[in-house]
Amino acid sequence: MAKRALINREEKRRKTVEKFAAKRAGLEAIIGDFSRSEEERFEARQKIQTLPRNASPVRLRNRCQLTGRPRGVFRKFGLARGKLRDFVMRGEVPGMTKASW
Repeated sequence: MAKRALINREEKRRKTVEKFAAKRAGLEAIIGDFSRSEEERFEARQKIQTLPRNASPVRLRNRCQLTGRPRGVFRKFGLARGKLRDFVMRGEVPGMTKASW
């Protein structure tokens, strides 16, 4: 089980990313629009740098919904490999079976 503080930090980051998503998207659109003047694009770059670091979606980390484990997480299930294996072995994931050849 991951420390509760790490799980809470990740949740706080998700909220921050969601809060600044529209503003960030607008600024990125200006930066990527080559029909705009160089000064406008430069100002947009400076404004995007003033946003909080945690407003960047790159800083998010996928974590297991049950344990909070940061590595080995399957996106489709939201579970770490160990917990996913437990569920599959108990037959709780429809359509998945242990590989055998």
